[in-house]
Amino acid sequence: MPTRLAAATMLLALAATAGASAQEDRYAIERKEDGYVRLDTRTGQMSLCSEESGQLVCRLAVDDREALQDDLDALQERLAAVEDRLSALEGVPAAGLPNEDEFEQGLSYMEQFFRRFMGIVRELDEETRAPDRT
Repeated sequence: MPTRLAAATMLLALAATAGASAQEDRYAIERKEDGYVRLDTRTGQMSLCSEESGQLVCRLAVDDREALQDDLDALQERLAAVEDRLSALEGVPAAGLPNEDEFEQGLSYMEQFFRRFMGIVRELDEETRAPDRT
């Protein structure tokens, strides 16, 4: 039992170390004259970093900001189009559904049909119950 516990502890420590080093390997930081440049090795995005109040503060490069702003503008246009379509559809009855008068008229036709049908069934029932007079 102690061996399993020690092995499990070692595996957890190894996994935590591997996860931390994988995160550390994601970014490459290079010192420049006026600060730092950080490269995201997964996406290729570059950020300009500077030391402020003892902390490293990074901002996206101008090209990346412009690309992100273009994406944001396109998404806002799509959202506006969807909102316009939604507001146009609100309050409009679904296609193919009858209004109240048409619904009542349909029920009236069904009632007439079933009354006639039941009348025919009653007549047939009476004919089959009547004694044979021949």
